[in-house]
Amino acid sequence: MTWRSLVLLPFLLTAVSANTAPLFNMTVVYVPEDLEPGQYAFQLKAYDLDGDQIIYTISETFYFSVDGLTGNVTLKNYLDRETQPRLTMTVTVSDSINAAVSRKLTVIVEDRNDNAPVFHNLPYEATIPENTAVNSTIFTAFANDSDTGDASKVSYSIEEVIPDNTTNYRLFYILPNGKVILSGSLDYAKNTFYQLKILAMDSGGLLHNQWVIQKSWTYLSLTIRDVPNLDPRFLQESYSGSVPENCDLGTIVLTVTAIDRDTGVNDEISYSITNASVPFVIEPETGTITVSEPLDREQLPSEEVLLEVKAREKNLDIYGKVAQTSTLVTILVTDVNDNKPQFYHCSLPSCNFSTSAQNNFSGSIIEHSSSRLPVSNLSVVAHDPDKGINGSFELYLQGPNASAFIVSPSKIVGTGEVQLLVQNPVAVDYEISHVMVVQIVANDTGNPTDCCSTATVTIDLIDTNDHIPEFPQSTYYLSVMENCDDGTIVTPNITAYDPDSGVLGQITYELLPETIRKIFMVNATTGAVLVQNGSLLDRETRSIYYANLQAKDGGNLVGTTLLEITVLDANDMKPVIISSYFISVEEGQNVSTQIQAIDNDEPGNPNSQLGFRILPGPFSENFTIEVTGEMHSKEPLDREALDDERGQMVVTVEAYDHGVPQLSTLENVTITVGDINDNAPMFLNQSYEFSVFEDSPGSPVGQVEATDADQTEINSRISFLLERSSGSSNFLIRSLRLGIGNYSGNLSVDPDTSLDYDTMQQKFFSLVVVAENTAADQVGDRTSVTVVVHILDVNDEPPTILPPSPDNIHVSENGTQQGLVLTLLASDPDTNHSLVFEELAVACSKGGISAGEVCWDWFLLTPNGSVLVNSSDIDYEACDTVDITLRAEDLYTEKGNRYSQNETLRIHITDVNDNVPLFLPISETFVVVPEISPVGLQVATVKATDADSGMAGTITFSIASVMLLEDNGANRTLENLFKADTIEDKGTYIGSILVASNLDSSLKGQYQVTVEAQDNDPPVHTAQIVLNIFAVDQSYRVRLQFVSTVDEVQSNSEDIKVALTTATKAGVYVAAIQSVEETRASQVEAKSVMEAYFVYSNGTALDANQLSVLIQSDPQILAELVNLGLAVIGPGEVVKASKETELIGIIAGLAAFLLIFILIMTLVLVLTTKSYKRKLSAMKALKAATTFSPAMAQQGAGIPGTNQYNAEGANPMLNLSIDPSHDLGFHEDSVSVVSVNSLDENKVNAPGDYNLKDKLGKAQPTDHGDEEVLVAALNQKEPTKTAYINSTFTTTDL
Repeated sequence: MTWRSLVLLPFLLTAVSANTAPLFNMTVVYVPEDLEPGQYAFQLKAYDLDGDQIIYTISETFYFSVDGLTGNVTLKNYLDRETQPRLTMTVTVSDSINAAVSRKLTVIVEDRNDNAPVFHNLPYEATIPENTAVNSTIFTAFANDSDTGDASKVSYSIEEVIPDNTTNYRLFYILPNGKVILSGSLDYAKNTFYQLKILAMDSGGLLHNQWVIQKSWTYLSLTIRDVPNLDPRFLQESYSGSVPENCDLGTIVLTVTAIDRDTGVNDEISYSITNASVPFVIEPETGTITVSEPLDREQLPSEEVLLEVKAREKNLDIYGKVAQTSTLVTILVTDVNDNKPQFYHCSLPSCNFSTSAQNNFSGSIIEHSSSRLPVSNLSVVAHDPDKGINGSFELYLQGPNASAFIVSPSKIVGTGEVQLLVQNPVAVDYEISHVMVVQIVANDTGNPTDCCSTATVTIDLIDTNDHIPEFPQSTYYLSVMENCDDGTIVTPNITAYDPDSGVLGQITYELLPETIRKIFMVNATTGAVLVQNGSLLDRETRSIYYANLQAKDGGNLVGTTLLEITVLDANDMKPVIISSYFISVEEGQNVSTQIQAIDNDEPGNPNSQLGFRILPGPFSENFTIEVTGEMHSKEPLDREALDDERGQMVVTVEAYDHGVPQLSTLENVTITVGDINDNAPMFLNQSYEFSVFEDSPGSPVGQVEATDADQTEINSRISFLLERSSGSSNFLIRSLRLGIGNYSGNLSVDPDTSLDYDTMQQKFFSLVVVAENTAADQVGDRTSVTVVVHILDVNDEPPTILPPSPDNIHVSENGTQQGLVLTLLASDPDTNHSLVFEELAVACSKGGISAGEVCWDWFLLTPNGSVLVNSSDIDYEACDTVDITLRAEDLYTEKGNRYSQNETLRIHITDVNDNVPLFLPISETFVVVPEISPVGLQVATVKATDADSGMAGTITFSIASVMLLEDNGANRTLENLFKADTIEDKGTYIGSILVASNLDSSLKGQYQVTVEAQDNDPPVHTAQIVLNIFAVDQSYRVRLQFVSTVDEVQSNSEDIKVALTTATKAGVYVAAIQSVEETRASQVEAKSVMEAYFVYSNGTALDANQLSVLIQSDPQILAELVNLGLAVIGPGEVVKASKETELIGIIAGLAAFLLIFILIMTLVLVLTTKSYKRKLSAMKALKAATTFSPAMAQQGAGIPGTNQYNAEGANPMLNLSIDPSHDLGFHEDSVSVVSVNSLDENKVNAPGDYNLKDKLGKAQPTDHGDEEVLVAALNQKEPTKTAYINSTFTTTDL
């Protein structure tokens, strides 16, 4: 039977695949949290290999909605990554044909910069000493940002510093880690408090597709604590006072006061005078300056004594140095008339009065000089060092010749030149006396005890001739205006008469004395008197000039006349105010002072007549001045009415004359008003009400504020204290200076006291706060105010939830119940509370077993306790019990636990018939052998489930239709061939497909059976599945002839079937066992025949030739079957033919055999040559293949039906996946397909073939359950149990 190896028997089985469900492989998507509702979020993408329309649904309907056709998902509600960074939804895709496919899809919420930094541990407050070192860390701020990445990186800056941001902005800076650094020096005297506006800013991020930087700010309050680092300060920048000369020792001049600028320290201060050799001392403790030595104004370098007064604190400052300051004190030593006038030999203005005074003078005059002619060569100046009116004195003459002369002027103020004038010319006679002596007496009428000085003047008389030129008048009274121009004519001519004639009678004129010629000149010929130097004419220096107009004749005889030239006054001297005026007075007193002024213009003339007035100014209305210059205040002075810190009132007084043009002098009169403590503190409010929480030791309660109108620091200081009363011991009050005369009392709870609201009968305290002036000497300088402090309850009790009954809450699935499910109730014993409900967890269970996260979004718990249906996708089949763990939160809780105990709300889901039966996937192939399939035989099974419960989930199977798909392509519908029985096993319903009537064994093809599953509760749902049942016809019946008897074969039938199954790996279906007599004759001596079918699970079957090959390929099995009596394998008997028919068949067969034999021999001859060449090629290919691992094998498709390959080195002996275009559909999956090439000469059974394992590497044991069963069986011809796969091998099936 060697010819059998050359004959191929074609088979064609058509595999019909069922419609496949869609594929959905998405597991995660990303959505930005700043997406607006209604915007596109992402797209669901599923694939259907059949091209069916896909419908999309999602379980998450609170945040998203989906377009069922496109899969586009849009946002419904705002997302917040910080609250919920990810969502899990169930995505269901359906092609409306197969069962819907559901997958879990994770939605990652991408962060956006939607959160600003948040400061922690507010409020920010700190107290630092004013001597804190520069670059010290004074505070650390911390803010975090709940965003991620750069958007969570927080940086800090200081935006503003209060007060005086311009000056103080650079006083502080902040580091990136939030540490606030002091970059400058602090000064308690400048600022006791700073407020820093701190800005926290993240590094920016996207928000709504724009780069956004989020910011937030808070204030840091810094309180500066005073330290002794400042020098003291005098209350006035400078001091001034006055004291009369010659006053008693110990006379008080004035008092200076200094204060410690470190108001929080207030050290003791001592005073001292740093000047050396001054006639004053100072009291170290009080600052009072007194006279220590006799005062003589005239002996002092100046009438103003300048003192440097130093104030020194008792203790050293923080730097270990003495804290001190100094000020200038000006003391005016006023004049007392204690000096008499003295005489000096000099001429103004070159006199030096520091030299000794003189008592003897000399001069000369011509005898018989005219009356009021001055004595020549006499220089006398009288001087009184006293000031002003005290320096005024009178002059008169005494002595033996006093009647012949008069003194001019008769009265001098201070200093003046003195002249002796001839009063009686007759008495001035050379012949009587050559020398005349007079005494000039200077009498100070204001000093009667030591009033006078005397100067003796010796006058030498000059002799003359008898005939002298004579003037008509002995005296000429002339006048000239002071300060007139040079050359001004005083008089046009004065003519003298001389009786002498000739040269002796010629007269020339000359002015005498020579000193007068500096001022006046005379025309020597005409006698006209003119002004020589008008700038020397100053009436205030000298009002009358006396000159001798000398007429000299040719004989040098001289006649004289007296010229009395009066200098007329011009208003060229403005009034002079004597002294400076610095007046100190305590407030509440009147001020009166005399303004002294003089005018050196001509007395009695309007030019010297003085008047006084007060110029308009801030204080001009407070004072009035008399014509005499007496200035006094209109009413007592009030220090608090003054804005000046030193308490000074400056009034400008004008002294004016009545001349033309009018001249005046201004003088500032400074009145220093000393402050006295005449004002009591005053609260800004009539009463105060504050509140503070219970159990808050040391907490601030409130601030009262009071002012004191006194203007000095010491008189306006205020301290606060609590009067003893019920509950006052629970509080403390601290005084704080806000400004001059402005203090606050900061009331706080005693740190050692804890107030309990619940134990208090009255929920408030009524306190009395007293504001007291620390400088007050009497009790009246204090005031009080009532402060009511209310104690507030602290929310410190947790809320309690009133849970509902656990079995009374039911909700139907599929959105049949909407809206409110129930409202939860909670209570809180605190007086002030705000309760909200919070969902902590959701547990989903089905039948007491966890159902994962399927129900997480079915219900919504609102803050007010309402439980709402939140989804229309509630599914009983996924979850029948929802347990919501929740709690209540008191938003107003200030202390203790703000949450209630966790409670569980159980919601039962009620089932409705909303699920269609679902067929479970079928993995096996169903085969039926009609000939041996009796009625009632089970030929196939189906399984289905229904997620509903009760009758809605009960399934009944039935046969909807049966169609035969014949091998020739014809289709026809059959009825009543099959039936279905239903059983239930642990919730799964099994449908057994049974033969309902006898099957026709002659039909070739497959049955397409439509099975329908139906539930049993309205509305009724059905589902169908199509089964393909392959029919094995009689052509595959194999006839096995045994030499054993029928009984023996029957007794050994099981062993025979086992051996056959082992050899073929196929199912053995025995159709009949009968004696050989009952069958047609056989060439062997067979006694019995077994007719059987060999069918694989994929519907393929073996014929006699294939069975013979498989059995012969396994010698062990062949030997076993021979022992069991197997003799011949042949095709089964289908129809019993007649002898005539057999004879005709034999003849025809022999003829055909002869023809075929000739063809075969011819073909063998041709193929032998080709086979040899092919074997050589195969050996080469095998040799090449052994050098490659399967992974290195070149790829290349085969040419169907040949052993030619389009890739060099491809070896047909190494199996590859079968080309799908040649797949006959006999296999269950593509991985198991292996087949034999039609040209089996390519198999080279060389001895070395068994060493391929060593050459090719890893070997794979043959698993005939995974390979195509027929090929696997045929491959058993070779004894080797190892197979190798070459991925480039392709062949055609049988």
